[in-house]
Amino acid sequence: MKINVKDSIAERLMKTGAAVGPTSQSSGPLAKLMTTSRSSSTNTASTESSDASDDDVSSGPVVSSMSSPPELEEEKVEWQRQHHPAVVDVPAGQKNLVHAVIDGPLVIIGLGSIGRGVLPLIERHIRLTDRDSFIVIEPSDEFAHILKRHGIRHLRKALTPENYEATLRSLFPTKKSDAGGGGVGGENGMIVNVSVNVDSVAVMSLAQKLGVLYVDTVIEPWPGVYFGSKLSNAERSNYALRENMREAGRKYRGGTTAVSGCGANPGMISWLMKEALLRLARDTGVDLSSSNPVTREDWARLAMTLGVKGVHVAERDTQVSSRPKPPGVFVNTWSVDGLLCEGYQPAELGWGTHERRLPRTGHRHVFGPGHGIWMDRPGGDTRVRSWVPGVGPQLGLLITHNESLSIADYYTVREEEVGTTSPNGGGGRVVYRLTCHYAYHPCNDCILSLYETNGSGVLPVKKHILTAEEIVSGNDDLGVLLYGHARGAMWYGSRLSIDETRRLVPYQNATGLQVTSAILAAMVWAIENPRVGFVEADEMDHVRCLQIQRPYLGSVECHYTDWTPLRDRINSFSEEEDRDESDPWQFTNFLTR
Repeated sequence: MKINVKDSIAERLMKTGAAVGPTSQSSGPLAKLMTTSRSSSTNTASTESSDASDDDVSSGPVVSSMSSPPELEEEKVEWQRQHHPAVVDVPAGQKNLVHAVIDGPLVIIGLGSIGRGVLPLIERHIRLTDRDSFIVIEPSDEFAHILKRHGIRHLRKALTPENYEATLRSLFPTKKSDAGGGGVGGENGMIVNVSVNVDSVAVMSLAQKLGVLYVDTVIEPWPGVYFGSKLSNAERSNYALRENMREAGRKYRGGTTAVSGCGANPGMISWLMKEALLRLARDTGVDLSSSNPVTREDWARLAMTLGVKGVHVAERDTQVSSRPKPPGVFVNTWSVDGLLCEGYQPAELGWGTHERRLPRTGHRHVFGPGHGIWMDRPGGDTRVRSWVPGVGPQLGLLITHNESLSIADYYTVREEEVGTTSPNGGGGRVVYRLTCHYAYHPCNDCILSLYETNGSGVLPVKKHILTAEEIVSGNDDLGVLLYGHARGAMWYGSRLSIDETRRLVPYQNATGLQVTSAILAAMVWAIENPRVGFVEADEMDHVRCLQIQRPYLGSVECHYTDWTPLRDRINSFSEEEDRDESDPWQFTNFLTR
């Protein structure tokens, strides 16, 4: 039967929640390359995999939890053929899994690349008992047609310090439990904050009063902190923002769950960190049969036992557009505003106990637990040597990220002393902490955009986020590079291609899907654990979260390498003054000048 597919059909499919592509495995040379074990004298890899039944969570989403009416089935298949040529049919015997139910309102703040991308995942995997209470707050109407297509209410408003409380209160008019107590699961509703310039702690605290669940991807302040601020660089740091969040969270212990900083990184990367430690323990013969890590202290002692000196959040984005970047336009694969904000904060990292000296522009904080340092230079113009699979050695940007601080804080071992406490739950003198920082190589268009912005000294006016339709090839490889242990260095993470992303979901590229699938996992975990107060990804059940997210991560791989930051240097100029030949894993060996 030949069907003339029109926009109205696509709209009808979207309104019924019909999936636009199955979660079949990638095909072709790239997919075969990604799922084949690698080995060489300097690099060995293995791909994590498991057998999955039709009902197993690891089998990918194929049909929406809101199934299509029978009369639309043929139209759906034809629509998929025309809009996603790689998809010829919906594989038999597979289905989406509804992971959780929200009985109250669901309010999403922001409809940028991440806000748009998370919509189909919510529709596939979370059942809303009151569809009319699904609301997106977004001041722009640029993508209002998407909300109309999905039948989602659009509140066109910018949240400000003056109006956010009244606005959000009006959307959660009734509570099924006392304020601050939280309902069972999602019965009081949920706020998902994927915006910029909306203060995370303010909204998290209001969510406690309303008794609604909360998830965000970053600790965001109100406007005026990142640019044009009279605050010192230390006060503009993520360390300061995180300490403010942690302090606020102490008021709400046992309150409604509020997940802070849970996208790809921060977020997923903390769950992969735990899998990586377990893999390293297995591969180095550390017996965990009688001492499987459970608590924060257990995980920190495991990292210390394994001899892990530090971890890079090592990322390489190789996605390429079909069009060259025009001069004067800042191009990225995710939020340009988000990248600019963190790129012009001071470079930051979690500071390990093995480090011998601060970098030349490094400073310790004079408040809080002291697990991080900041540098008197912007992260978007600070480079570190790192390593990722496929590419090998690379220079990454030392952009500040919350996980750099939360991971260092989480993997801290203290010598217990009677009568003393620490912010991470232990007491006494620090005897072990690992170093942690971001080492990010964004897409080539973004690198050029940063170069232009740094050169001009003026923030860009024209901004563009690459869509899945524009990108012709490439991956986002995002993982943890654990170093300093018995095997040297190990990268463990997600390698997701744009081709597979297009088969899985609409509205996003590979970078976005790693973020939005983590948001989905955080939403489900919050519904299942509704009374833990403020929480970070490190403190969540990594097994459950990755069980939800893994179908969207492409190939999850483990790579060992004998690379160190002292290898294969071209020059011997003044930066060599900072070399430490006695320990290749000193931070000063990673940092370039």
